[in-house]
Amino acid sequence: MPAKNRFTRLDAFTKTVEDAKIRTTSGGIVTIASLLIVFYLVWGEWSDYRRVTVHPEIIVDKGRGERMEIHLNVSFPRIPCELLTLDVMDVSGEQQTGVKDGLRKVQLAPVSEGSAPLQITALNLHAEDEASHLSPDYCGNCYGAPSPPTAIKPGCCNTCEEVREAYASVSWAFGRGENVEQCEREHYSEKLDAQRGQGCRIEGGFRVNKVIGNFHIAPGRSFSNGAMHVHDLNNYLDTPEGNPHTFTHQIHHLRFGPQVPESVTRSLGTKSMPWTNHHLNPLDDTEQVTDDPAFNYMYFVKVVSTSYLPLGWQAKGGSLMGGNELVDDVLPVGSHGRGEDGSLETHQYSVTSHKRSLSGGSDSAEGHKERLHARGGIPGVFFSYDISPMKVINREERSKTFAGFLTGVCAVIGGTLTVAAAIDRGVFEGATRIKKMHQR
Repeated sequence: MPAKNRFTRLDAFTKTVEDAKIRTTSGGIVTIASLLIVFYLVWGEWSDYRRVTVHPEIIVDKGRGERMEIHLNVSFPRIPCELLTLDVMDVSGEQQTGVKDGLRKVQLAPVSEGSAPLQITALNLHAEDEASHLSPDYCGNCYGAPSPPTAIKPGCCNTCEEVREAYASVSWAFGRGENVEQCEREHYSEKLDAQRGQGCRIEGGFRVNKVIGNFHIAPGRSFSNGAMHVHDLNNYLDTPEGNPHTFTHQIHHLRFGPQVPESVTRSLGTKSMPWTNHHLNPLDDTEQVTDDPAFNYMYFVKVVSTSYLPLGWQAKGGSLMGGNELVDDVLPVGSHGRGEDGSLETHQYSVTSHKRSLSGGSDSAEGHKERLHARGGIPGVFFSYDISPMKVINREERSKTFAGFLTGVCAVIGGTLTVAAAIDRGVFEGATRIKKMHQR
């Protein structure tokens, strides 16, 4: 048997001759309708193929020796900027006292005047040129304390700020600087009195080790007394009656790592419950009010590492975003965690809070007589953060592959034409039978 005949027997698509074909009006209508349906469904398949979804997954965080950035914007309407100090401590033993790099303080008008911003500066009551007019041979007294390593002239304390640093190095309280030549020359106490009643807003960011730790904003310069971390509270507590300093505060913003773009948050959650950055930063717009100067606020934060990987992202060096501690310390605050390929390494967190009076006692005023508080402590706002061992990866992916798109197109065309053929066949058979019934 010739090869042509063998293939002919295998033909699954038998043909009809042109003379056996019948074209009808109903068939033309069904054909046009089926083509419109095919175009609509194919467009839907194309849109589905082009749609990018965020696929979340959880892995064990295997990062080691990493750093993270903390960005905050907190207002204290009843404490002047000179009295506020931000310190950082962690379980590795690292301490950052009086953090200034990356932060700025905004003086706020008194509450009675609306707490409007007065000045934006890295505030310092001690002008940089205070010692510029002194004799080159001048060597200020440190009053029994060792000269600080940051002194303009080694072995001397030529400014009030240097005397304060010298006192802090030996855990001595400083107060208002009475009988200190440098402070009287700079009118430190007068400048301090000028800020009475003002408020302060601290904004900016700083870097910490990615380990368990805490940072706090408390009054006065901090120093270590044995194994204890204490603050000089003299100027904080030395206030006129009726207008005491308190730690009433409003957290405008607090986040760990770079801000997540709105385009990313919109792709998270669902249409009925879309995400916002408040889901990632739950302390935003938190406000606490107290009239007690000896009051302590504590926020216990659980930090979860979170990566956002854009479409087409490829791992480099076998890791998501290999952190280099040396490089991170060189980069300016605010640039950490952002990849050149659009990837983002940040953190989300959950938080619980607690507040208590340092005088101790119960919470009977809030209806909890059974809840007792310990006596003592430091007034201020404390943030204790713990690092979760898990990591969330939000990876952008197409909802289907190109092969899946082609499969869907074929299914749409084949299915639509098959159904259309069945409908056309049914209409034709029905019309034929009706004609036969009328001819009888």
